[in-house]
Amino acid sequence: MFSTITLLKRKPGLSMEAFIAHYETVHARIGETYLAQGALRYVRRYLHPADEAADKPYDVVLEIGFADRDAYDRTLAVLREPGPAAEIAADEERLFDRSHNRMFFVEEHQSDLAAIRAAGGMTA
Repeated sequence: MFSTITLLKRKPGLSMEAFIAHYETVHARIGETYLAQGALRYVRRYLHPADEAADKPYDVVLEIGFADRDAYDRTLAVLREPGPAAEIAADEERLFDRSHNRMFFVEEHQSDLAAIRAAGGMTA
């Protein structure tokens, strides 16, 4: 799987509750329209500080997964077409502090903890 992770910051003055509500009812629907053509996963993970002292430079971690790099490239081409690009950008202006957003390609390594437990490699 080829995945991207994007760190997104909400617009100043927009409450977290309003941010999530708009993202889930408006922005995610726009994304689904175009991503369904080539993506396998579209996951939003909203960040809530674990303690009051936690710094929170981002509000959501967005993960989009594709079968491979070619599927990503094809989907990106659709997203860059004038109609979809304008629709997405207009809603992003309502929702995000776009100057802080950052996107990364992901190289994932996952441990099989169930197998480790089953092999007796961990004790509680």
